[in-house]
Amino acid sequence: MTKDSSKVFLFVDEEPVPIAELDTPIVFDLDTRKLTDGEHVLKIVSRSPTGREGIRNIHFTVANGPAIRIEGLKNKDVVDGTLSLMINAYDKGNQKSFLITGSETPKTIPFWIWIIVILFVGWALYYEITSANVQ
Repeated sequence: MTKDSSKVFLFVDEEPVPIAELDTPIVFDLDTRKLTDGEHVLKIVSRSPTGREGIRNIHFTVANGPAIRIEGLKNKDVVDGTLSLMINAYDKGNQKSFLITGSETPKTIPFWIWIIVILFVGWALYYEITSANVQ
């Protein structure tokens, strides 16, 4: 009895032992909770019934840990002095219920909003002063 389907071997990163050896076609659930947060490579090696091999590498990033948001400093910024940073970290919860506490990162008011407010207040004062002189 000969096999007519190809086999696939799944490797994560540079591990010498595959995490799975499967006959194709197959649906495979990759549990990323067993991996550390950061960049990884899924290497898929296929072997045909005739013995020929094919390789495919897929780069992906795992982010199972709490999400981290920061305001006041961006990647590769050049800074000096004291920085005021707003940092928030929040988890996804258990994926069955929505976690509202800490799930939104508060932000400071953008500078362009302040400019619009100052211009409006200045126009309102100008209008009030010029209309008071007319009477």
